[in-house]
Amino acid sequence: MIRRPALRSASDHLPAPPRAATLRADLAASLVVFLVALPLCVGVAVASGAPAELGLLTGIVGGLLTGLLPGSSLQVSGPAAGLTVLVFAAVQEHGLATLGVITAAAGLLQIAMGALRLGRLFRAISVAVVQGMLAGIGLVLIAGQLYALADIKAPRSGLDKLAGLPRLLADTAASSQALTAAAIGIGTIAVLVLWPRLPAKVRLIPAPLAAVAAATTATALFDLSVAKVEVSGLAGVIDLPGTAELSALGSVGVLGTVVAFALIASAESLFSAAAVDRLHDGPRTHYDRELFAQGVGNTVCGVLGALPMTAVIVRSAANVQAGARTKASRVLHGLWLLLFAALFPAALSVIPLAALAGVLVHAGAKLVPVRALVPLWRAHRGEAVILAVTAGAIVVANLFEGVLLGLLLSVLKSAWDTSHLHVDVEERADGTFGVTLGGNATFLRLPRLLDTLEQLPAGRIVHLDLTGLRHLDHACRSALEDWEERHNRGGEAAVVRAPAAV
Repeated sequence: MIRRPALRSASDHLPAPPRAATLRADLAASLVVFLVALPLCVGVAVASGAPAELGLLTGIVGGLLTGLLPGSSLQVSGPAAGLTVLVFAAVQEHGLATLGVITAAAGLLQIAMGALRLGRLFRAISVAVVQGMLAGIGLVLIAGQLYALADIKAPRSGLDKLAGLPRLLADTAASSQALTAAAIGIGTIAVLVLWPRLPAKVRLIPAPLAAVAAATTATALFDLSVAKVEVSGLAGVIDLPGTAELSALGSVGVLGTVVAFALIASAESLFSAAAVDRLHDGPRTHYDRELFAQGVGNTVCGVLGALPMTAVIVRSAANVQAGARTKASRVLHGLWLLLFAALFPAALSVIPLAALAGVLVHAGAKLVPVRALVPLWRAHRGEAVILAVTAGAIVVANLFEGVLLGLLLSVLKSAWDTSHLHVDVEERADGTFGVTLGGNATFLRLPRLLDTLEQLPAGRIVHLDLTGLRHLDHACRSALEDWEERHNRGGEAAVVRAPAAV
């Protein structure tokens, strides 16, 4: 028997990157993601009405467990910013202990959804919505962290954050402590912006690591009075659910919260996956496996009493932009969170919050596609409008509602674009009229079609040619038949030619 050689793709001939180079890239990226994840874990926990350590615990699970599971190779998971309002309400209504049961049950529901292969449904998302999602998240992140930059508490909603910026400037100018913190934050941003212009040997150190280290050193040398990270360690925060908490699942209100958690967390994670896939050229996300991985992570978080998790686009984008190549970067970022939160919490307490806020402002700015807006407006104004509306809705409402609105607008735009109808009217030499229809005759174009037909003079023969139609829906067919019947009442015939295929 003759054996044929196996076919090889073009990528098989490309040399694989050295393992050492890959490991260096992933190690550097993990440090960047760690610095981005640290303030997000703490901030989301505090905003959710929970101890900061629970946010770190969720980040650790997202790195060490979810990071190892198949699905997406470069997407990073952690505390769910999009669930902050729901988590806060759940804590206030049901208590912090019951939150773990709700999170675990939501994770089990996500596992079931992944097993039923429902994750692929989230692939139906347009580029404009993805860009709008990134821009909206970036704007909310920048607006919120500008307050942290000056050690001032930020308002809760995105709209209030933007509206309060003038007052933030006034309050910062009137406070020496706020000015000091702002100087540290602005200095951190300056280092991040200028770092790519430095010699290659210097750039071997990740820019966020160098910027935060410089800010921390300056704060310590000059004994500056600014807010710092507050973490007391993970000991004592793990709270396994008991019988009383499990019995809460018999409540209709709790079950409704479980379903809401599962659906919103799944949507945010898989929408984020669609965005991350467009940021790199590596392996694409397997949506069903990613949904399963998110479910496993949330189940474990719930058992440990931590906050619910989703994939976080800010961390994921930072991971890609930092040059990560494999899932090792996200696993290592979870390891750094564990080491510092569990073993060296005192080491985190010397880092000024303003420096971490500067890192997040810089990361948020990268998510806003400023340079792409003008070309997009010139070439595809409808897509530009969808992008802007999606971003604005995320700022005004929240991530989930903003993306849903963007998807709705995309569907409406697609329906409008695919319903083009060409109506040509010609008065012939024998006194008859020829009306030729082409394209797609749907209810969206029905007003224009009827206006044209009803302007034709009564009592004249009309040759209606439908052979150019690709689609004729029921509404338009019925309207044409009604118009023909009315026109024929004058005693003249309207000649109708049926389309070849409708």
